[in-house]
Amino acid sequence: MVQDRFSLALQEAAQVDKLIEEETGGEDVLEDRLPLLGVPLSVKESFAVQGMSHTAGSLARRGILATVDAPAVAQLKRAGAIPLGVTNIPEQCMWIESHNHLYGMTRNPYNLDRIAGGSSGGEGSILGAAGSVIGVGSDIGGSIRFPSFSNGIFGHKPTPGIVSNDNQLPPFSGRQEELLSTGPMCRYAEDLLPMLKIMAGANVDKLSLNEKVDLKKLRFFTVPDCGEALFTNPVSEELKQAQRKVVERLEADLGVKVEEVHFPDLKHSYDMWFVSMSLPDQEGKLPDSFEKLLGEPGPPVWPLWELLKAMVGKSDHTIPAIFYALLSKMTSPPLSALKIREKLQEDFDQLLGTDGVLLYPTFTKVAPKHHHPLFAFYDLIYTAIFNVLGLPVTQCPLGLNEEGLPLGVQVVAGKLQDHLTIQMAVYLEKAFGGWRDPGAN
Repeated sequence: MVQDRFSLALQEAAQVDKLIEEETGGEDVLEDRLPLLGVPLSVKESFAVQGMSHTAGSLARRGILATVDAPAVAQLKRAGAIPLGVTNIPEQCMWIESHNHLYGMTRNPYNLDRIAGGSSGGEGSILGAAGSVIGVGSDIGGSIRFPSFSNGIFGHKPTPGIVSNDNQLPPFSGRQEELLSTGPMCRYAEDLLPMLKIMAGANVDKLSLNEKVDLKKLRFFTVPDCGEALFTNPVSEELKQAQRKVVERLEADLGVKVEEVHFPDLKHSYDMWFVSMSLPDQEGKLPDSFEKLLGEPGPPVWPLWELLKAMVGKSDHTIPAIFYALLSKMTSPPLSALKIREKLQEDFDQLLGTDGVLLYPTFTKVAPKHHHPLFAFYDLIYTAIFNVLGLPVTQCPLGLNEEGLPLGVQVVAGKLQDHLTIQMAVYLEKAFGGWRDPGAN
């Protein structure tokens, strides 16, 4: 009986295939209409995925489920991708380690004592561990790139304004959307391009994603560090060496010259990011304070009171979230940084143009141990500066260090030149091996 039903199903499927072939002239409509048919997808929990948890890592939002899909998620679902679930984040996405009192700590698949990064840390971890195939992250200061770096995968921060940022938490305010990008994360570089084409929707025509790239005709630059920035750790020698190996490989393989350049203003990167995050919108309304975001859907929290409660284990909020709320409340954005930002934007636009590619460290060291980011918060300037400048960046893995932890580098291009950084990711994957199975160590 089962054999008969199976045979009948095969016959019916063959008839359907024949009808489709006759109507379309043999074109593969499924491939055109559903390019991601059946591909497992995971999504950062800050995005709305209908019927799934949507808490922003806050105990106050426990049990809240999304009633709609964020546009980027909807685009991928319409292309055939199947959401497996949503992945962990820090509270309100404002930390570089993914930990909250609702879901706990996210760990790095290469070493459980190491962080998975933030704020798309759950995405980085599940993709690095081969628990999902493709993922969605968001990036306002490095939240796609730092987790991708920490977990040995590829992550792309698109040019701002290309992929919709709607229906995610926390809601952007002031002029923060100018810094925010939604983008793809994955283990294999070849998946970045089709994902971005789908996620961009109607804006895809603003990019040149179908343009063939001849890497030999590009101009290449490398910046070894940001200089002597206040409160920022120096870039480790192993990461500098990894970047130098990329330079050597490019020059040997492509016959190009990679020029080392320096921008003294990069030492002001944190000030530029902080003031950009604090700018009012066109109507003069300031961004929501972090203590307000922490308290939603209730009243704003009192950071000092929460710190005292945390000392005795009674706060609903993590120490990093309280620390960031205090930092934001006690420091004022230096408006002088706006002039520095304007000059640096002009310098980068002039340098990169439409055919320039730049290499830059992602962080100052490989994935730190848990809780250590409290002492390395300012190191996020290595990613955050490109949110300020509005440039597309692809984070690329470069193998593992002697401890078995991922190395990597950022590849940067001019505005709307996302295809250049993605093509570079494909090249670097072939040259350095791309993602490595953490279970094989």
